[in-house]
Amino acid sequence: MITRRPLFAALGLLFASAARAQPGVDRPQPRLPTERLVIVGRDGTRHEFQVEMAVSPDHQMIGLMFRPTVAAQEGMLFDWGSPRESSMWMRNTIAPLDMVFIAADGRIHRIAERTVPYSLTPVDSRGPVRATLELQAGITERLDIRVGDRVLHPIFGTAP
Repeated sequence: MITRRPLFAALGLLFASAARAQPGVDRPQPRLPTERLVIVGRDGTRHEFQVEMAVSPDHQMIGLMFRPTVAAQEGMLFDWGSPRESSMWMRNTIAPLDMVFIAADGRIHRIAERTVPYSLTPVDSRGPVRATLELQAGITERLDIRVGDRVLHPIFGTAP
């Protein structure tokens, strides 16, 4: 029979080892190829961004880690390939971010504003999404981007 104390200690060690950076990852990844993405608000206002495309698992694993800032009209789009639950964290991420979870039809499903740098707390999509968009913290509030707004990008079958 396993007692709780050793079990909690083992879980603590597992969590601590998972919290460390991936082996060999101690700096930002080189900039990824960028593409144009547009968010269309309820009133028809269009907000244009140049987003780095995180498509491969290696690029998705590193994301925006170790980058000190994210410019106002830039971001990173994580394309999951097909709808799925998305869970992100801020491990080794220096800059606070807004995380925008986007359904397969290009509608914004959820927004997590001003995520906390270095946090290991999961930020979940709370439902299946095709992609997750990371933007400068506070930009969704400043631009009045809301759940239900439409994202134009080829992965959603729309051209910006």
